Amino acid sequence: MTRREPPGLSAGRRPGRTSEGPPVRPAWPARLSGRQAGRQAGPSGPSLRLFVACELPGETREALAAVQRLLQERGAEGPRWVRPEGIHLTLKFLGEVPARRLKAIEAALERAVREPFSLSVRLGRLGSFGGSTGLRVVWVGLDGDVEALARLAARVEGALEPMGFPRERRPFAAHLTLARVKESASPQDRLRLFELVRSLELPPLPGATLETVSLMQSTLEAGGARYQCLARFPKSSPIKA
Repeated sequence: MTRREPPGLSAGRRPGRTSEGPPVRPAWPARLSGRQAGRQAGPSGPSLRLFVACELPGETREALAAVQRLLQERGAEGPRWVRPEGIHLTLKFLGEVPARRLKAIEAALERAVREPFSLSVRLGRLGSFGGSTGLRVVWVGLDGDVEALARLAARVEGALEPMGFPRERRPFAAHLTLARVKESASPQDRLRLFELVRSLELPPLPGATLETVSLMQSTLEAGGARYQCLARFPKSSPIKA
């Protein structure tokens, strides 16, 4: 497939390495209870927990679920598995944002992602963040148009920085999170999972074509996070129910 990028993506940060130690984005804030996490009331009124991401097609989610099952069959016990329907390629985490700022954020993203684009990526190998005894995240890396994807993330960063959302200090690393290790896990448990991730060979996995950037809302509930797409970019992209 011929790659089409939004105008102006030729300059930007190069992605980090998707090796055992690619740069990690700052961790998401601590889990809150119930719908308060999705729409809190503060001094500035209700707030929304927001992030910007590329959503994945169903075939890719199914493949990621198969990788999770494979890890579990090989003895991966204890981590919190991300539900396949909740796996996104996160470009920028915004955190708790006053709801009154939503329209301004949408306008900034519309300027950043104005023209149609098409990026081809493939699911790569397993990796982890945190090292052998401090492992905290298990992920699947991405291959393909990852440099163009990093430039897209940089455009999103550039559009939102003037609004008070600081740029990430570490380079963008294209990955999809499969599991997060519980804080209570022992160094021995982390080491066993690290060795499994390092040694496990994955079968060939499907690719995906990314053509939209989504502004997402996350609501943390008792059964896990619930996600809702608030807007897609470019604006010609439909929002599916």
